[in-house]
Amino acid sequence: MTKQQKPSKSARQRLAANIRYLRSQQKLSQEALADLVGLHRTYVGSVERSERNVSLDNVERLAATLGVDITALLAEDLANKPNPAPDSRT
Repeated sequence: MTKQQKPSKSARQRLAANIRYLRSQQKLSQEALADLVGLHRTYVGSVERSERNVSLDNVERLAATLGVDITALLAEDLANKPNPAPDSRT
């Protein structure tokens, strides 16, 4: 049996980095993203700083608004992948 490699970042840190990356790629401010998702801008900021445990409902809303599958928000090193997984529900 081989040992599984431990991710370099926690799920919360990966989520934060991926949201920030996707938001910046779409040239959205935290406030603009928050408005589109229906959250407060300070909430989005605290998510991007890994300060919050985010509900699955909010992760799903963020993924839909950013146009990616929910799994893309938890992926390792999304910024270095060629194309994030598109949301197949559209």
